[in-house]
Amino acid sequence: MSTVTKAGLEDVVVSTSDICFIDGREGRLVYRGYDVDDLVAHSSFEEVAYLLWYGALPTRKELDAHVKALSASATRRLPPKVIALLRTLPRRSTPMEVLRTGVSALSAFDPDAADNSREATLRKAVRLTAQMPTLVAAWERLRRGKPPVAPNPRLGLAANFLYMMTGKKPTDLATQTFDTALILHADHEFNASTFAARVTAATLSDLHSAVTSAIGALKGPLHGGANEQVMLMVEQIKDPARAEAWIRKALADKARVMGFGHRVYRVEDPRAKHLRRLATELGEQAGNTAYVQILNTVAKVVTEDKHIYPNVDLYSGAAYAVMGISTDQFTPIFAISRVAGWAAHVLEQHGNNRLIRPRAEYTGATRASYVPVAQR
Repeated sequence: MSTVTKAGLEDVVVSTSDICFIDGREGRLVYRGYDVDDLVAHSSFEEVAYLLWYGALPTRKELDAHVKALSASATRRLPPKVIALLRTLPRRSTPMEVLRTGVSALSAFDPDAADNSREATLRKAVRLTAQMPTLVAAWERLRRGKPPVAPNPRLGLAANFLYMMTGKKPTDLATQTFDTALILHADHEFNASTFAARVTAATLSDLHSAVTSAIGALKGPLHGGANEQVMLMVEQIKDPARAEAWIRKALADKARVMGFGHRVYRVEDPRAKHLRRLATELGEQAGNTAYVQILNTVAKVVTEDKHIYPNVDLYSGAAYAVMGISTDQFTPIFAISRVAGWAAHVLEQHGNNRLIRPRAEYTGATRASYVPVAQR
């Protein structure tokens, strides 16, 4: 059998999909035909989730019902036994470890857990999308020795998450920024975590299992953890005046600089410009522009010297940091958004399923002679 081996499956098309399109040369990201620039300008995360799951933008009546389902206290609330489970975990547990464990545990309490029909999976998608922000916020409070804040059904998903993290209603700019970040992270074609979700779904496993697989893939620093690494870089630089010298030395030392480049995009990631703008506005409102100043200098040097452009991870962390969100919560926030895309891909995979079972090009020995253990 003749095979062509592509490391990392780079540029290998493994399936068809009508959920998300990335134009790497023009720098466009499209959900179900709609450019994310338009969705950021006119839509909300709740509406984008509907678009991803149902394939079309909702009518006003459909959107109102969808938002009501996502915001209901009964939908957002965690089962008491899941809260009790969180209390048993070591405080040193990372938020991503807790999220992975919590999502898996939530399946045991979902009334549709054993039903993989499209209708049941959609109901599970609504519950999981509503519960994951509660789970992330609850752990943030518990590990700080504070009681969890109950969800507020009068707030949208973005505002409610920020409220549950702090117990205070967020500013309009913080809410807008977070909602935009959720829209921009909602889907991105067959990235590592989405592919992991589809591989799991292809075995006819359930949504919670697929999302747990995806969270495991997202946890790695080469995927969802990249924005955490960006902020660790910012913390090392500290002062905008040191940024240019620091990044030039890093490039000379051939150090890995996170927040730049992408397997698909050949120009700037279209999501980066929105987060750069909002991070700048948040910094100005909070009187803390150092993060963005440092990142702008780093971006200028890397782009000019290496012709590598910023991706979504460069500025997202700066926006979250200005809002007072801990660095190790950045990747769980990614998951809070991406669960909408993961669910869409599980629905699509189940709708026209074929088990995903690639082959490997074997490079080991083929005729080794067995030697009894006493003679080795």
